[in-house]
Amino acid sequence: MLRCTRAWRLPLEGLGPHSPSFARVPVAPSSSGGRGEAEPRPLPLSYSLLDGEAALPAVIFLHGLFGCKTNFNSIAKAFAQQTGRRVLTVDARNHGNSPHSPDMSYEIMSQDLQDLLPQLGLVPCVVVGHSMGGRTAMLLALQRNLAVRQHLLTNLVEVDGRLVWRLNLDALAQHLDKLLTFPQRQESYLGPTLFLLGGNSQFVHPSHHPEIMRLFPRAQIQTVPNAGHWIHAERPQDFIDAIRGFLV
Repeated sequence: MLRCTRAWRLPLEGLGPHSPSFARVPVAPSSSGGRGEAEPRPLPLSYSLLDGEAALPAVIFLHGLFGCKTNFNSIAKAFAQQTGRRVLTVDARNHGNSPHSPDMSYEIMSQDLQDLLPQLGLVPCVVVGHSMGGRTAMLLALQRNLAVRQHLLTNLVEVDGRLVWRLNLDALAQHLDKLLTFPQRQESYLGPTLFLLGGNSQFVHPSHHPEIMRLFPRAQIQTVPNAGHWIHAERPQDFIDAIRGFLV
């Protein structure tokens, strides 16, 4: 089973340079074998990174049990070419060219990624995992910020050493009722128009369709399956394909 997780963020403070390992290394001693010992430590995973647009969230591919990063070689290259994104494939600990360790759990595999990705400057990102990699992606997502929280936190900025909202919260709160509805209009726009809806979103109901067609008689209403309100973030390729199809 292939699983994808939404983009997530990690704090970047206190992170040093990262030197990836691309060859076998000696087996690391267990750090979780006895009472009172330290928690398992992240390992420097072997990886392959394809360059792309830094402004777009990177895509991370995680292989399954007994697999390795080369399982996704052709997919990674095609995805990088088609989307312009950075694409990372990773060998999990005890797999491929990553170090061996007696410690092996989804928790520590998630921690390995939480250590690696910020050092490569790949947060926020989208994580795609197969089988064991899918479970690692699931746990990674559950341990980090939710998509809505991330969206809101992009409006939090540092000014003079303190965090402030760059939103005008007072004005938005005062006029929120107006922003949640559309002004009443009598005229119509006769040009071609595309309304792109997320299949999991409740923002546009079927009851709204007649009014849409009255205002925009040549409208196309398309639904992207398995997408919520932020189609461009959740299903970027479907989003791009829909707009390209509309432009033809």
